[in-house]
Amino acid sequence: MERKPKGARKGYTTGACSAAAARAAALGLVHGRVPDQVECELPNGRRVLFAVTDGRCDGDTAHAVVIKDAGDDPDVTDQAPLTADVSRLPDTPGIVKLKGGPGVGIVTQQGLGLEVGGPAINPVPRRNIEANVRAVAGELLERAGLEVTLSVPGGEEIAKRTLNYRLGIVGGISILGTTGIVHPYSTAAFRASVVQAIEVAASQGQDTVVLTTGGRTERFVMNELPRLAPACFVQMGDFLRYALDTVVKCGIRHVVIGGMVGKLTKIAQGETITHANRNTVDTDLLAELAAEIGVPEAVRAEIRASAMARYAHERMEELNLIAPFYEALGRRAIRTLRARYPDQFTLRVLMCDFEANKLAEVAEESSHV
Repeated sequence: MERKPKGARKGYTTGACSAAAARAAALGLVHGRVPDQVECELPNGRRVLFAVTDGRCDGDTAHAVVIKDAGDDPDVTDQAPLTADVSRLPDTPGIVKLKGGPGVGIVTQQGLGLEVGGPAINPVPRRNIEANVRAVAGELLERAGLEVTLSVPGGEEIAKRTLNYRLGIVGGISILGTTGIVHPYSTAAFRASVVQAIEVAASQGQDTVVLTTGGRTERFVMNELPRLAPACFVQMGDFLRYALDTVVKCGIRHVVIGGMVGKLTKIAQGETITHANRNTVDTDLLAELAAEIGVPEAVRAEIRASAMARYAHERMEELNLIAPFYEALGRRAIRTLRARYPDQFTLRVLMCDFEANKLAEVAEESSHV
């Protein structure tokens, strides 16, 4: 029997769940009772049935909650109660007004394509929420407008586990989603978040971004560069090419890369997507770098024979050559990147071990960071 891949179950975005809650509440105003389930049209055109909880209606206002199911994605908003309160606006027939309530973030900075001071409800979910409300409230809208207030009880606490604060979103989570579907461990979503984070840094007037491959390297560079604004720090994951292309597009002048031996070797060998499953680490390159700093051939042969970059790190540690080795690796990474990006930005590389302790630093002479 064919087994389903682990972690393959799809879920629904905060935007899709908000649209479903708003549609259910609007139905409550139309019929006097909020349904226990509602069919909602997603931005991608699919129609999906959502369970509705805590539905109630008092004649002029209706309330509905849809509990977010993120599928197998490790999403901090999984099980969040996406809540909609829909009320009549007697003096503005035909109008659907969208507001943010408690737990929905407030936009405080430019660069997101949203109004500063308004709720962090992205453009696609905004359109989708309004479309779902209009789809069920046609006759009601002829007589009155509708105000849709979205809230997320507990959203402010959830937001503390996100990077919203770096984007200038405070007080809650964002209502997101371009298709309505959450794909487990979605590379497309992560890639888009990398691009957006760099665009936000540029919109704030930052001239430096610090690109890291994960949480440990980010903590390391934050400690090393405490004077930089939070928006400067971007976890690029494996998406170096997308990050640097966005740097060029936005005109950012200085780039710092923080990393450990494996990802840095991938960068030095010319990989611009550094995922472990893409291409293996070039241990011949690591042996070559070892030769540059005088490592004996017997050790270089062992490095070449290993499949892991970490092995080279361990051997250099034994030989007390960690700093020279990492400096050589950093210089090679810069040389490789400079061939692809000749003069658009300065480069600096900060390197740490697996416990986030600084090992070395290499910068071009023109780097000012």
